[in-house]
Amino acid sequence: MNLEEKIAGEFNHFLKIMNHKEEGKLDESLSENEKRHSISLMRVNASGEVAAQALYRGQAFFAKSKKVKKHLLKAGEEEFRHLKWCDKRLKELGGKKSLLDPFYYAGSFTLGSIAAFFGDEKSLGFIEETEKQVVKHLEGHLDEMSPSDKKSREILKKMIDEEEEHGKEAKDHGGEELPAVVKGLMKITAKSMTTLSRYI
Repeated sequence: MNLEEKIAGEFNHFLKIMNHKEEGKLDESLSENEKRHSISLMRVNASGEVAAQALYRGQAFFAKSKKVKKHLLKAGEEEFRHLKWCDKRLKELGGKKSLLDPFYYAGSFTLGSIAAFFGDEKSLGFIEETEKQVVKHLEGHLDEMSPSDKKSREILKKMIDEEEEHGKEAKDHGGEELPAVVKGLMKITAKSMTTLSRYI
């Protein structure tokens, strides 16, 4: 596959993610306040999964070894399952995805590409740290979310289990720990995204 075909394939994947829609029956079991709060949280999580898709694709595009590339694409496929869960739950709650998702995708693909240029070990370390931060973020959402929203909570618990596994797999594949300053910048970037996605 030549470079033009690879670029076309990535653009098609971008369109697939942006145009993906799930159907779901409207959930009438929650109060309006509970529903509104769950919508904001699940919108953030859906955007996070959009970003995860792009991050893995960017890293896989420039991965040095076929083994690491295969691992990244497999993990990306599993993240797509998370996106489907979040999209469907948003639909059931009567919410909509973030209008900023295309920008999150583009930014995350760029970040993934940059990480890959530092070598597979650093790239995998980036994934490991990302997944650690994602797990903390999801655990925070569980603390915030109404106990009445059992369906959303169950989705978050499943996601936590799989995100922890992705982080462990990245480490097992040779991921190197990142410098503290990089971890800090990652937290700031993630905080900006999660804050905006609650409302837009």
